Amino acid sequence: MKVVVIGNGMVGYKFCEKLIAKSSAEKVEIVVFGEEIRRAYDRVHLSEFFSGKSAEDLSMSSTTWYEENGVKLHLGDPVQSIDRPTKTVHSYKGITENYDVLVLATGSAAFVPPIPGVDKEGVFIYRTIEDLEMMQAYAKKAKKGAVIGGGLLGLEAAKAMLDLGIADTTVIEFAHRLMPRQIDDAGSGILINKLEKLGLKICTNKNTSEILGENAITGMQFTDDTKIDVDMLVISAGIKPRDELAKLCGLEVGHRGGIVVNEKLQTTDHSIYAIGECALYNGMIYGLVAPGYEMAEVVASHLVEENKSFTGFDMSTKLKLIGIDVASFGDPFVASHECRTVVFEDTMKGIYKRINITDDGKYLLGGILIGDAEAYNMLLQTAKNKIVLPPNPEDVILGSRGGESEGGAGVLSLPDEAIVCSCESVTKAGICTAVAEQGCETIDAIKKCTKAGTGCGGCVPMVKDLMVHTMKAQGKYVRNVLCEHFNYSRQELFDLIKMHQLKSFDAVLDKLGKGDGCELCKPPVVSIIASLFNEMILVKGNDTAQDSNDRFLANIQKGGTYSVVPRIPGGEITPDKLIVIGSVAKKYNLYTKITGGQRIDLFGAHLSDLPAIWEELIDAGFESGHAYGKSLRTVKSCVGSTWCRFGLHDSVSFAIRIEERYRGLRSPHKLKGGVSGCIRECAEAQSKDFGIIATEKGWNLYVCGNGGSKPQHALLLATDLDSDTCIKYIDRFLMFYIRTADPLTRTATWLNKMDGGIDYLRNVIVNDSLGINEQLEADMDSFVESYKCEWKEAVENPNIRKRFSHFVNAPEEKDPTVVFEGMRDQKKVKDWK
Repeated sequence: MKVVVIGNGMVGYKFCEKLIAKSSAEKVEIVVFGEEIRRAYDRVHLSEFFSGKSAEDLSMSSTTWYEENGVKLHLGDPVQSIDRPTKTVHSYKGITENYDVLVLATGSAAFVPPIPGVDKEGVFIYRTIEDLEMMQAYAKKAKKGAVIGGGLLGLEAAKAMLDLGIADTTVIEFAHRLMPRQIDDAGSGILINKLEKLGLKICTNKNTSEILGENAITGMQFTDDTKIDVDMLVISAGIKPRDELAKLCGLEVGHRGGIVVNEKLQTTDHSIYAIGECALYNGMIYGLVAPGYEMAEVVASHLVEENKSFTGFDMSTKLKLIGIDVASFGDPFVASHECRTVVFEDTMKGIYKRINITDDGKYLLGGILIGDAEAYNMLLQTAKNKIVLPPNPEDVILGSRGGESEGGAGVLSLPDEAIVCSCESVTKAGICTAVAEQGCETIDAIKKCTKAGTGCGGCVPMVKDLMVHTMKAQGKYVRNVLCEHFNYSRQELFDLIKMHQLKSFDAVLDKLGKGDGCELCKPPVVSIIASLFNEMILVKGNDTAQDSNDRFLANIQKGGTYSVVPRIPGGEITPDKLIVIGSVAKKYNLYTKITGGQRIDLFGAHLSDLPAIWEELIDAGFESGHAYGKSLRTVKSCVGSTWCRFGLHDSVSFAIRIEERYRGLRSPHKLKGGVSGCIRECAEAQSKDFGIIATEKGWNLYVCGNGGSKPQHALLLATDLDSDTCIKYIDRFLMFYIRTADPLTRTATWLNKMDGGIDYLRNVIVNDSLGINEQLEADMDSFVESYKCEWKEAVENPNIRKRFSHFVNAPEEKDPTVVFEGMRDQKKVKDWK
């Protein structure tokens, strides 16, 4: 059998891979024609080209794969015509090939609206690596960018514009909300807020009437008589099926495009199949890679006489758009009269969750997740496999009442036939079998064995959970590695970085890791480096590995502004320092607010003003409050015996001593403390990571509490301690936590997961059961001795200071998009529309 494939994109390549796996080379001859000059590459992660990945990195196969598997490949040679009576195809370069079976995997082209001026210089589509290379070259002379299209591809293109350094970028969407096929109005509102926080401008309900400029684009005119200045435009307004060859040879196509196919993916000529974005099944074009892969599987199965059909495909999807989780699953838009809906919305954190459930509350129909899509995989499987919901269905998005998480137990409850990887149709049973019977004990090994996780990658967290629990069921020790770039846990990396004295992310990656690193490993690694060596976090190339707030030593707030939070140890402040804060706030027109942590926040600062603000505060004796970092925030205190008639000890002085000892201490998550002068607990010490309460004989020390969305009381570690012993125990506790906790794990969660709980922790900290307390104390002493204020180092270092500007070529210019309005004799950022 001779099979000719027209199209060498992701789906065409996947078809070849699947057919080769199902048949012997002697029985099948495969010929592939590709329009592009490159072999198949990963379009799903195309935007990573601007983050440093090369065309070779994105390639789906090695240079020798086609030859090794007997596939004849013609690149840069599109097929021009199909002669159905003689079963031959004719290419642009004059090659003629006969076929027994012809597979059309021609994909889709970018839909370009018929707007006057789309042919001007500076207007691009976002589809191929060649498109990206042209964008990269042109972006060097562009300052104002725009993207037509607010769907999945449009937002990916917007991310590409930001990666190219065009900070002033506008997204223009014709519909009244972003991603209209995936999310609802409320979800779109949350997403718009988060995108605008990152500096993007969002315009919905906008219809472009003309692209302005002589030869090159200079602006865009809209039908509502408004216009904007633009010198680079990317059009990403959807796709249109590539069905030209099908039309030419007389195959049936849909009236809006697409090659009509049956459940076997056969066209009206049963020796010709169509798969991927060019295929029209049951009146629908499937524009995601997963259904394309399923189509490839169906055709490959049919050709080797396996009975498999295509009956449609679930279009659930999870993406990280410009660092923001966005997901929809099942039916996200069920009419309200046909179901019950549970919605959780947190506008402060930018989180929106909606689930649609049956009227009887038993089954999940679909939903939408914005800002936090950690539960996506489990929710998708719950909907697809009709798993009965808990008595309180909202628990699936809010967590159970006791604060307990199902974790892997939820994954294990899935039926064996549950499809975990939609892209490659890999079941739960397939993954568990690969682990238990074929020894696949890493994500990479499972990817090679089953192909799970090699498509969009959205299933990888669930694959990891299944791997871990299958190994534990076999009685094996499981190492919780940081990510695919490091084959070590955070705890192991801590020891190795210390042993090798590695003081930059690049040095750690070169010595202990592989690849380029990712958002999962960069922040934890540089946090470990900061905890160990306490050097300035923005030197030695570590700045680009930091979380966004750490990069600017300030919290990024609404509208692209920043907040400044000076440290006020123990909440004690002199009148002179209060006057300085007031003067600085007046000078730079900042909004001021007293926080729950007994500090004063200054909101609404421009990026370029930050060094000058810090300088004035430093001159008055202030220093960084580290409100932006995973580090010690505050040690709250009551007035204690100094003023209160019930106070047993001087809680303010002790709180100041403790806060000044641990200031700047980088840790897996933020740390908060409290000191109360008596049992009345005015400092709320039992809701802190470490809390101290005065007794008649000294201090009681509590650990591992926290407030937030899942509050938890701290537990008693030791009683009636003198001040020095109390601090010694806190030294040990904090350093043990920093050494052993997983990334982004609060002390409360760390203790909850600890075998033996508080009794084990007490044995380590108080009784030195591990024999490490002397080292823990020495590590803390070393940290304390090396402390320096990060703000002070930033303003005194010219290379660091110059980073704090919105425009590189105009350092003094402020962000013109930041708009304020009055509020109660102060100001606030103008609300987003």
